[in-house]
Amino acid sequence: MSAAAILLAAGLGTRMKSRLPKALHPLAGRPMLNHLVAACEGVFDRIVVVVGPDMPALERAAAPHATVVQAERLGTGHAALQAAPLLADFPGDVAVLYADNPLISAATLRRLRAAREEAGLALLAMRPADPAKYGRVLQDAAGDVRRIVEFADASETERQVGLCNAGVLCAPAADLFRWLRAVRNDNRSGEYYLPDVVPLAVEDGKRVVAVEAAEAELRGINSRAELAAAEAEVQARLRRAAMDNGATLIQPESVVFAHDTRLGQDVTVGPNVVFGPGVTVENDVEIRAFSHLEGCVVRSGAVIGPFARLRPGTEVGARAHVGNFVELKATHLGEGAKANHLTYLGDASVGAGSNIGAGTITCNYDGFGKFRTEIGSGVFVGSHTTLVAPIRLGDGAFTAAGSTLTRDVAPDAMAFGRARATEKPGMAAAFRAARRPAAAPETPVTPRKEKT
Repeated sequence: MSAAAILLAAGLGTRMKSRLPKALHPLAGRPMLNHLVAACEGVFDRIVVVVGPDMPALERAAAPHATVVQAERLGTGHAALQAAPLLADFPGDVAVLYADNPLISAATLRRLRAAREEAGLALLAMRPADPAKYGRVLQDAAGDVRRIVEFADASETERQVGLCNAGVLCAPAADLFRWLRAVRNDNRSGEYYLPDVVPLAVEDGKRVVAVEAAEAELRGINSRAELAAAEAEVQARLRRAAMDNGATLIQPESVVFAHDTRLGQDVTVGPNVVFGPGVTVENDVEIRAFSHLEGCVVRSGAVIGPFARLRPGTEVGARAHVGNFVELKATHLGEGAKANHLTYLGDASVGAGSNIGAGTITCNYDGFGKFRTEIGSGVFVGSHTTLVAPIRLGDGAFTAAGSTLTRDVAPDAMAFGRARATEKPGMAAAFRAARRPAAAPETPVTPRKEKT
């Protein structure tokens, strides 16, 4: 049977105290909404995202999936109903989910769909360590759900129930939209609540069942503190996955991954390494402590760091070395090439086996445009060389230490780009004498009396 998902993302996230829509706050480098979308794409045939007015960034994040605007924020039931025109003739089931519940797995959503096939309505529930003020799921003796009672309206006996509502539910499209239209707003907030479809389903004689999942999957995110807790959960998952796939993390709790980080086998990652989005690391790579990588590829056998930075567009070739305090941006470092100390290479290509000396920089930006530096194979770039792009160093070229080069260097040539040293005998002594103040009379020093 086909199925569609409605993702509710219109919330402003007042408790986040941010101008950014709540659903766009990132986890592991990806907006919360897109975590949920990724889980849904493997389970549902159609996805509709409900956004608030004036949220173009959220609409872009939802693409290519359909969006609909909830012009007035009148509650979760009202929000879900805004998707009805887009799914008016949909023949299958419809699930309603929340963008601020981004950690739900595709496996749990498949269990929800399977449970719906055995009942008229299925919902997700959890048993949190601290039930706090979650709504309670009340079941009959057979285990079927009879109703959901909000914490504020629950009796003391009902508050002792450990099964809590996660808000996600699934029902046939025609039934769900009929129930949503029947939901009333005669409550203290004057809003239409999604959980109110549960008693309507029971009144229709439909069986309602709860599918339990872990709190870590179903936790909601409504504050910065809850966002941090969710980030910790995501990072723990990513670290476990990396190690399960054959990577060694020397100090796992200090390594930060992005949602799409890819590590090969026998990769060793030192402490305090940060991976931004878009990083692929092949087998047998060592990434030493305090390095930062984003938008880059590291080929097999390379060594990175410590204290190295690889920026977007960078590719480090097989068995190449990128050392301490070296930054690469949009640069291809060839096989076996080395840039071991205190170097910036931007918009550059470095051929196989070349050595980049300490303190080398490529001057790739003139304030208006970016220009490329091309360094051939087997080139030796002396320490503290400044390469003013656009410039090309041919294969086998050699640059003298301290050179500033503005023109191409031919293959196998040696380039000097520094002023000739000039010595002025005695000038240092004369300089000191001119600068030294007149000697002041000595101040007698009174010996310190020792304590007895």
